[in-house]
Amino acid sequence: MSVRPDPAAVPHLVVTPGTAFGIYVHVPFCATRCGYCDFNTYTAGELGGATPQGWLAAARAELAMAADVLGEVVVDTVFVGGGTPSLLGGDGLAAVLAAIGDKFPLAPDAEITTEANPESTSAEFFEQIRSAGYTRVSLGMQSAVPRVLATLDRTHSPGRALEAAAQATAAGFEHLNLDLIYGTPGESDDDLRRSVEAVLSADVDHVSAYALVVEEGTALARRVRRGEITRPDDDVLAHRYELLDTWLSDAGLQWYEVSNWSSPGGECRHNLGYWNGGQWWGVGPGAHGFVGNVRWWNVKHPNAYAQKIDEEQLPIADFERLDAHDRHVEDVLLRIRLRGGLPVGLLTESERERAEHAVPAGLLTAVDGHLVLTRRGRLLADAVVRDVLYD
Repeated sequence: MSVRPDPAAVPHLVVTPGTAFGIYVHVPFCATRCGYCDFNTYTAGELGGATPQGWLAAARAELAMAADVLGEVVVDTVFVGGGTPSLLGGDGLAAVLAAIGDKFPLAPDAEITTEANPESTSAEFFEQIRSAGYTRVSLGMQSAVPRVLATLDRTHSPGRALEAAAQATAAGFEHLNLDLIYGTPGESDDDLRRSVEAVLSADVDHVSAYALVVEEGTALARRVRRGEITRPDDDVLAHRYELLDTWLSDAGLQWYEVSNWSSPGGECRHNLGYWNGGQWWGVGPGAHGFVGNVRWWNVKHPNAYAQKIDEEQLPIADFERLDAHDRHVEDVLLRIRLRGGLPVGLLTESERERAEHAVPAGLLTAVDGHLVLTRRGRLLADAVVRDVLYD
């Protein structure tokens, strides 16, 4: 993999025919910073004068540049993430989607998703974004237990996520996701059970659940370093994952990616595009894109991003070209995480031989020419990939 240091030298970008194409929009604003979060987000005091209005103007300009570069490409999925997109309000999110529609044709069945924090939503908010054309909402719930939320520095009450889900359903949303985090210091098995029961009571068709990771540079990492709380234990995390998978599966939500469960038809098509080798343009500060064999990432701070746009430059910080070997490694790394499994035909002869050892070990199972992770294999997915790819 060769990295070019000069972002101005980014090669011509051409979407590979026959692949799904999406647009990801990064909203970098947050009201407060959660202690575990290392995303490219900014609170009011960190913005240095940047405003949502200025961000939206810059995003519109980047979309215009993207359309000039790519030509007419039909957009299959849109995902507005962050940060806290719901801080833009219903009108702001409607303006984001309108800006995309002004420059790109949307497929008739396009999936349009926004993330939202429960505390910055309302019945009117959901009605506005549903009317604007959004088809899916992903709500950050994390836990239904007050002390777990407090450890995570989440500001919403345990019941607010469920109220928001009910309001979204009343507004006409058929596809709803609730995010959970498991393994927070001090969380018990019963705490996790209460959270899952709360999620299931909301009758959503999708759940994402992620093990808490202590990222360097975060407030959570500093608390662990000072000895105020303990680092999540790997064995506990594995046990919690097994509990989650059992409870969600028993309720009719089946895993389709290692950290995602859904009812039939409730899968997130935008994320499936990532995992299945689709293409996308990333709009906004720090957003990543991938077109052809080129992956790039934008400058991070909203002010630096806006300055690049003002200079009529693509706001790219850097990029890399993926050669055939890079693409192969990524195909194995990503597709093995899916319930459909990794096609055996993608593997070299030596990789197939190594993969065969994972079957009697109880990590993979062979299904119709695909290698599918067992539950134990899902817990060790990264190790399985390493063993398949490398001697």
